[in-house]
Amino acid sequence: MTKQELEMCIDKYGRDIYSFCRHLAGSPLEADDLYQDTFLMAVSLQEKIVYENNPKSYLLSAALRIWKNKKRKTAWRKRIADVQPAADIQEAGMECTEFSPEERIVGRENAEAVRMAVNRLPDKLKIVVLLFYMEDLPAAQIAKAVRIPAGTVLSRLHRARKILKKELEDVLNG
Repeated sequence: MTKQELEMCIDKYGRDIYSFCRHLAGSPLEADDLYQDTFLMAVSLQEKIVYENNPKSYLLSAALRIWKNKKRKTAWRKRIADVQPAADIQEAGMECTEFSPEERIVGRENAEAVRMAVNRLPDKLKIVVLLFYMEDLPAAQIAKAVRIPAGTVLSRLHRARKILKKELEDVLNG
């Protein structure tokens, strides 16, 4: 991959990659680090990346591997010396002028309930759900990115949907 192709990837897929990093990391600060590390890895490995072979999937896969490694390191360090994580910074919500204030509040509460339910999923399920619904990747590409069989991706999606349906039934219908 040339520098120009890498710049095109950043322009074309940067928002999607950042959004995925944001959902994985949970906080804006950690998401910024993960996003930056992902593209630093892409720069260091740009000779090995083939632009025609779906670079978005490669970058999502790289972000996922970096996140897993950081999580593993954090867990190891926590066992040695327990460290308190930095406080999350709340994001300001996007305002929509087409809906009444009540509808916007209910919509935000529902979105937050879904977001929290997805975050409570086990990592195996959460990663597949984020890649499928947020990044609109097909099961085959998710399987390639996560390095598991496509059937496993589909079964994890099914399990995640069942868990989310059960958890969100009262919140969204009530």
